[in-house]
Amino acid sequence: MSEPAAQFLAPALREEEDDFDRSLRPRRLGEFVGQERVKEQLEVALSAAATRGEALDHVLLVGPPGLGKTSLANIVREELGVGIRTVAGPAVERKGDLAAILTSLEAKDVLFIDEIHRLNAAVEEILYPALEDFRLDIVVGQGPAARTLTLDLPPFTLVGATTRTGLLTTPLRDRFGMTFRLSYYEPGELATIVRRSAGIVGVEISEQAADEIARRSRGTPRVANRILRRVRDVAEVRHAGEITVEIAWEALELLEVDEEGLERTDRELLEAIVHKFAGGPVGLSTLAVSLGEEPDTIEDVYEPYLLQLGFIQRTPRGRIVTDLGLAHVAADQAARADSLF
Repeated sequence: MSEPAAQFLAPALREEEDDFDRSLRPRRLGEFVGQERVKEQLEVALSAAATRGEALDHVLLVGPPGLGKTSLANIVREELGVGIRTVAGPAVERKGDLAAILTSLEAKDVLFIDEIHRLNAAVEEILYPALEDFRLDIVVGQGPAARTLTLDLPPFTLVGATTRTGLLTTPLRDRFGMTFRLSYYEPGELATIVRRSAGIVGVEISEQAADEIARRSRGTPRVANRILRRVRDVAEVRHAGEITVEIAWEALELLEVDEEGLERTDRELLEAIVHKFAGGPVGLSTLAVSLGEEPDTIEDVYEPYLLQLGFIQRTPRGRIVTDLGLAHVAADQAARADSLF
């Protein structure tokens, strides 16, 4: 299931999807697949903090959605044996909201703020003294009678996750002692994740089927696990339950996920630039209108993977399809023409 499709699921189904994702998350650093350099650095920092009996330094996790930022935040909590408070940046609307969260933390606890780049400026200002000096400055009263009340906070660890480091202010970014950038996964790593997830949910899967799912998962564990869920549905409904490579092919065709991991909207975006705008350049807003999508959705959801594959380029004049992208469009159209005969 694509990220955009997941946004419009009924609440009950979305909750089921989220429960499924949570059940597959690794709980310890040794269970986390991939991101070897990040794991190595984090393991050293965790060991040092535990040896000194101190709170772990603040951690910033950077990377596209679905690469394991939330999993790593929970792993930090598990490895340290402390509590965790989790909040999304846009949900913290007032200073009082963040103040209530900070004052509820115990010593060495983890505060995980997802989408931290979306904190508003007023709320963010409260974080500066909290992160640096573990104190909370509260202004009581208004006008000439206003005074500042300072509350001491226990040492804690802020783990921030962001997909857009460029939107973080410099003062906030500089207060993180460690910054880890998560990269897309290799197919071999994703195949390991698919086999592990299949074992957790109790479904048999062949090596070739796991490899096929991994190859089409856009380098993202979350996508791999969601494709696995849909492939499992096909295996249980139409077959005997075990996932073979033939069943994986059947399910992936049903999902309209091609051999490069592109879904229908990805292909429509490429074809729109090629056929409606002669390969580009075309401006983002014009492209968005032609597809009936929001510009932010195209920029944040669809374009990153197409850029990673080298199928499109962003230029000062707009988006263009590269030779690789043109070749993929031509091959896709040829395959669809063959399927009609």
